[in-house]
Amino acid sequence: MNAPLYQDRLFIGGAWVEPHGRDIIEVRSPADGTLLGRAVLGDAIDADRAVAAARQAFTSWSQSSIAERLDVLARMRAAFETLAPALEDHLMREIGLTRMVAQGQSMMCRAHFDSMTEILARYPFARTMPGGFEIVREPIGVVVAITSWNAPVNQMLCKAVPAIAAGCTVIVKPSEHAPLCGGLLAEAMAQADLPPGLFNLVNGRGADCGQRLAAHPDVDMISITGSVAGGAAVAAAAAPTIKRVHQELGGKGANILLPEADFAAVVPRSVAACMMVAGQVCAAPTRLIVPADRFEEVAALAVAAAQGLVVGPPDDPATSFGPLMNAAQFDRVQGLIQQAIDEGQSLLTGGLGRPAHLPTGYYARPTIFGPVAPDAAIATQEVFGPVLCILTYPNVDEAIEIANATDFGLAAYVQSAHPASARAVAARVRAGYVSINFPPWTAAAPFGGYRRSGNGRQYGVWGLEEFLETKTIIAS
Repeated sequence: MNAPLYQDRLFIGGAWVEPHGRDIIEVRSPADGTLLGRAVLGDAIDADRAVAAARQAFTSWSQSSIAERLDVLARMRAAFETLAPALEDHLMREIGLTRMVAQGQSMMCRAHFDSMTEILARYPFARTMPGGFEIVREPIGVVVAITSWNAPVNQMLCKAVPAIAAGCTVIVKPSEHAPLCGGLLAEAMAQADLPPGLFNLVNGRGADCGQRLAAHPDVDMISITGSVAGGAAVAAAAAPTIKRVHQELGGKGANILLPEADFAAVVPRSVAACMMVAGQVCAAPTRLIVPADRFEEVAALAVAAAQGLVVGPPDDPATSFGPLMNAAQFDRVQGLIQQAIDEGQSLLTGGLGRPAHLPTGYYARPTIFGPVAPDAAIATQEVFGPVLCILTYPNVDEAIEIANATDFGLAAYVQSAHPASARAVAARVRAGYVSINFPPWTAAAPFGGYRRSGNGRQYGVWGLEEFLETKTIIAS
């Protein structure tokens, strides 16, 4: 049993400092309620201190050479590597991730470093254009990265790494629901011997610390991953200072199975992708859209796949997915399942309550409804739990119409044995990221959404350019 952590300092200006804020929160395991640690939350005054440190550091870092930035990224990656095993263990305990998923998130973190290192080494920050004028890409300034709790370390680094590569300085504000992972990452960054103020981390609530960071006149950009409500609140607070706001928010991913797809292969994969991390993934394929005349076949395959998933403790190698994050998340998922039942949606497997073998912890049952009406609450609201909706279509045009009948537009999926057919459907789906036949993830491909799923892109060269301004220089 690991001793509880007590995170009583904030990382500001290259040092661990005592916070002005005095609010202390307990962090407990979502699996069994064990006390994992306590964290002191910073307040608006702590936010001001972090901004001052980042602003001071920006003066010199914005003028750093590419070689200097590459050296810093290399030191950051090496420091991350030393703490990766401890971070993975804590992702399992604090978030409830399985070992495989925690290791996958570490892999993504390494990929952000490696991809950005390659991009930075060859990116043309200055170009002479036809007509003789020059275009210069310059760092936007002080960046605040606000992250959610479901993939905390990955989210911090997929924002901080390109921002620092661009010449910006960074303040990370983790979710107050998962403060300890951020502290461990800050420990790694402290070991990297970064220029003071380049990377800062302030725990705090969104309503005071986050609000102050978003509204602060010396902050040039906010990058937030979170809920639609959180993104809207940040944008509203940032509006008077006309700063750039990048948002990666919710999703209600459509997964269209075209008639020629190998249903026996793709349906189980679709169920597993929906249920991964107990469904707490914004890009999860939660709406399975299938030919009406194949519904019974799909339902049988999906139910068998869901019933084959093992819900259990995150540290058990046999576990497919662990608990939901906390009581509020558990109650939300249960409420939406109950609403679907009350509205008469057909429950195929799962449903209310915990699995019978797990009387405690925030565990939810793998749940499938179908066929679901496209306008049902369970088919339109982001559940963020292990809940799959099966919807049916009579023809491909209507499948695309159902896929686009959402306020979200983050990720979508197409399954087909015919590449041309799949690409034709992908071209008509209104989402920022469309995956055909579940290809491997790559850090080089941009990720972000349409509509209420946010704006801007993360990863690859597009992720770097989010943190750059464009300057035109014209000489006579």
